[in-house]
This record gives sequence, structure tokens and C-alpha cells, in this order.
Amino acid sequence: MKNTHFKILVFSSLLITSLACSQKSNQLKPKTDTDKSLIVKSDSTAILEAKKKVAAEEKAKLPKPYNDKENAEAKIAELIKQAKAEHKNVMIQAGGNWCIWCLRFNQFVQTTPELKKIVDKNYVYYHLNYSPENKNEKVFAKYDNPGAKYGYPVFIVLDENGKLIHTQDSSVLEEGKGYGLEKTKAFFTEWSPK
Repeated sequence: MKNTHFKILVFSSLLITSLACSQKSNQLKPKTDTDKSLIVKSDSTAILEAKKKVAAEEKAKLPKPYNDKENAEAKIAELIKQAKAEHKNVMIQAGGNWCIWCLRFNQFVQTTPELKKIVDKNYVYYHLNYSPENKNEKVFAKYDNPGAKYGYPVFIVLDENGKLIHTQDSSVLEEGKGYGLEKTKAFFTEWSPK
């Protein structure tokens, strides 16, 4: 009798454990499409957060060329005078220190001797700030608000007299997580003084 009672007890324990494990396993599996989408959203959120963290770390390491306290209108007027004296064009890179693509472009040009040589020979260069602290609305309006159309960075090319000769969407210069050397060279070469 004890043996039979023991067998029933063991069998009951196994059955209860099996059911508990089965229920726990079912709790982990999505039961509906809504559950599945929540899991996907959760995974997407985690991936997005990880990407944001990596971008923030990269951004922290890059030089910050935009000055939100500068009088952009006065600075551009000064650069036009310099461009006229040196027979160069004015290259305005509009964006802000908040913009990873703006900082990447600046770093790319500054650390690529081939590009830096073309820029230094043909342009006076300016980083026109756009940020919550200083949107430079009057200056952007003068150039038809290109950031609203293309995003940032956006390039505004002026001739030596200050006349707008070209506005460039930066996305066509992108390649992978940065910018393409040949595309960028072609852009700088095409809009250099003739």
C-alpha cells in the first residue's frame, strides 16, 4: 500500500511540475498577433536605444564646429569680403552640433587631405548654426530655408560676390555610415570658382 501511495505521490508531483512548466513555457510564447507585435516592438526599442547610445558616444568624440552665439549674418558678410579678396567661393555648411551627420561631414573633410586641399584652395568655409538656441531664421530665409527642404547638413554655395549659386542636399553625398570620397570631391570641384 505504501508503495502504491508513493507511486501516486510521485506521479502527481511529476504531473503538476509538467503542467507548471508547460504553463510557464506558454506564458513566454506570444499567443496572439498583438503579443507578437509587442515583442517585436520591444526588440525594436532595444535596438533603437542601442543605436542611440552608439551615436551619442560617436557624437561626443567629434569636434563641434557650430557656434550658436555667433552673429551669422555679420560673419557671412565678412566671409564674402574675404572670398572676393581671395577669388574664392563661400561654402556654408548649415546644421548644428546636435546633428551627427553634420559632425561626420566636418570630420570627414578635415581629416581627408584630398578634400581639405580642394576646400582650402577654393572656398572660405562657414558652419551656419541651426539649433533651438539660435535658428538664424533671417539668414536661412535669405537662402530659401534649405534645411526645411533637405534636412541637415545642407550646403549653400555663394560666389565671391555673395550670390547664391547652388544649394546641395547632403544625402546624395552619403555612403554607408559616412560620406563618399568621390561624390564629395565631385561636389566641391563642381562648385569651385571658375
